[in-house]
Amino acid sequence: MKINGIETTPPSEPDVRLIDYLRDELGLIGTKEGCGMGECGSCTVLLNGRPVCSCLVLAGQAADADIVTVEGVGAIPAGRAVRDALVANQAVQCGFCTAGVVVSATALLSEHPEPDGEQMRAALEGNLCRCTGYGAISRAIRSAHR
Repeated sequence: MKINGIETTPPSEPDVRLIDYLRDELGLIGTKEGCGMGECGSCTVLLNGRPVCSCLVLAGQAADADIVTVEGVGAIPAGRAVRDALVANQAVQCGFCTAGVVVSATALLSEHPEPDGEQMRAALEGNLCRCTGYGAISRAIRSAHR
């Protein structure tokens, strides 16, 4: 598997959750575990370019995949833009949802450089934020594509 552009040997136990492999074995702690049930989006990573909840994916299922975590989105132009826009727009508070939002928004802007409101809502619907009310996050993502 390739993680953030680096060839990595999959874990010896394929039934380890991807989030646990990333955090515990590789030290990539930017990916957060919120609910452990795929409901909150805090653990979102890109798996072959598509956002997935890493708490629902077994590492063995991702053995031949290209995985990008929040630590790796800076290598993607859309990821840099999202990250910078969230900071510039003061769109983060507690930061727990931020990793998942950054990864989901990176996927969105990579596919739709100028997303409309519906595309943005659809891309972020799996990311729960209890602090911002999404207004600042939405404004930041809108500004990231300019």
